Amino acid sequence: MKLGLEIHQRLNTHKLFCECPSPGSFDLPVSGSETGNVKPKTVLRMLHPVYSEMGEVDKAALEAAGREQSFEYLFYPNCGCLVELDEEPPHPMNSEALNIGLEIAAQLNSKPVDEVHTMRKIVIDGSNTSGFQRTAVISLGGKVESSKGDVRITTVAIEEESAGIVEKKDGRSVYSLDRLGIPLVEIGTEPDIKDPEQLREVAEKLGLILRATGKVMRGLGTIRQDVNVSIEGGARVEIKGAQDLRTISLLAQNEAKRQENLLSIITELKKRFNNKFHVEAQIVDLSPAFVGTQAKMVKTGLESGQRILGMKLAHHAGLLGKEINPARRYGTELSDYAKTAGVKGIIHSDEALEKYGITPEEAQEVRALLGVKEGDAFAMVIAKESVARKALEKALERANMDFVPKETRKANEDGTSSYMRPLPGKARLYPETDIPPVKITQALLATVAEGASESLDQKRENLSKILNKDMAERILRSKHLKLFEKFVQEGVEPMLAASTLEDTLTMLRRENVAVDEQALVSLFASYKKGEFVKSAIPDLLRGMAAGKTVEQALDEKQLRKITGAELKRIIEENKGNFGQIMAKYRLRVDAAEVQVLLKK
Repeated sequence: MKLGLEIHQRLNTHKLFCECPSPGSFDLPVSGSETGNVKPKTVLRMLHPVYSEMGEVDKAALEAAGREQSFEYLFYPNCGCLVELDEEPPHPMNSEALNIGLEIAAQLNSKPVDEVHTMRKIVIDGSNTSGFQRTAVISLGGKVESSKGDVRITTVAIEEESAGIVEKKDGRSVYSLDRLGIPLVEIGTEPDIKDPEQLREVAEKLGLILRATGKVMRGLGTIRQDVNVSIEGGARVEIKGAQDLRTISLLAQNEAKRQENLLSIITELKKRFNNKFHVEAQIVDLSPAFVGTQAKMVKTGLESGQRILGMKLAHHAGLLGKEINPARRYGTELSDYAKTAGVKGIIHSDEALEKYGITPEEAQEVRALLGVKEGDAFAMVIAKESVARKALEKALERANMDFVPKETRKANEDGTSSYMRPLPGKARLYPETDIPPVKITQALLATVAEGASESLDQKRENLSKILNKDMAERILRSKHLKLFEKFVQEGVEPMLAASTLEDTLTMLRRENVAVDEQALVSLFASYKKGEFVKSAIPDLLRGMAAGKTVEQALDEKQLRKITGAELKRIIEENKGNFGQIMAKYRLRVDAAEVQVLLKK
């Protein structure tokens, strides 16, 4: 097995090629549906592939063009301009984003290039209004250390985020442009990763290095991992969009198993074909076999003017139903290819056709029309005739592959993956003529070094000086790291800040109590004035989550701190019994202060 990794992390600055704010930064929400009360404008586009500077057309772009889709874009004026709409040339590259990228490159010992040149990467799936994504390599080489050896870095690049998919409807994909253009840093490794466990370790280490800068966005969707997997006899496959470290190892394991199972199926097919592996199939209209059918899906399709087309797959009996991954079979591979033509999938003979309502008599009529013999299989599609024909042609193309194909695949939540498009090649890249190159001078690198944050190792060492070992590591990995540093800088006791962020908030979240950052800021500002004790914090946060201010929560819950003369009176009334005092006033008195008074 060989594994490689690509990390894409959003940077906490304005957009890459204009001055518009980035949602997720500057208090702007990320999703187009949540950009406050701003009503989006709508634009429509159709995209087509173009030749690279070498006179070639990228395979992935060609396949996307064959889907004949139109795209609808939601444009939000509060975080977009004519650059996002591709109605105005891009502005010069965001210098802050470049500096952050160079800072990250330095932490990986990656050597900056002499001059940054922006390239266009052809993408016509609708995720970019221009039909390409802008990307620029900023450094080469470097490494990240792991318990199983160093993993070499290939490149560090700066690129723009794509538009976010909102929905697909009636052959049209709807995208939101609020996300388009947010700066990303992309870190790509060599295939030095030996196994899924090391893959997770390296992904986590790179994520920690990025977060330690304090200059990247946090939250779901702000970091994505693409995993490259190959096995001996198989092919390099890129799995895109792994967002959860808990499933990244499983993705690699499942892909290796998928390729092993595909190789086994190919071996069996070659045996069945006497090593002359080639499936010749005639696409036949099977609609006459379903006249008067009660199969709901088939009946609905025919009544709406669709047709049922099918083809014989010689010598494929029993193989379409063979499992290659959990809940995914060889027939699913063919179905994924068919889906690129715009259908929901295929129906094949290794399935229980009764689940679709297809009777044994109808299945037998299909076999007769297709000339299916013992040992053969068949596949059917219900769609508009031209779409159905194209879908079966794509499925046949996949069935004729006597090798594991190089593919770009989409990560599924269960740790499996689905086919997206062919693996793109060099033909997808060509120079961006609208953006001038940026020279990387020694003066620029000195400026970057001067403004650089602590490295991951420095941050770990400094945290261990103010927190115990366990809490230091938790905070280092926490999404609250930056907030913790802010509170400590403002004078909050480190362990109190850490335990509130890591333990108290977790406890409240289990109670479905949501606490925002502003509530925490107000809470600690009041605490530093001595208005309450640590043990009152959970109850105060419950009150603040319900809409109360700190002052209102203190009065409503009677949690104001007891100190001075009143505390002395309580100690006298309870005859200096510490346990009795704390049992009655635990949420209102400071234990250390009580002990000091008792000693006096």
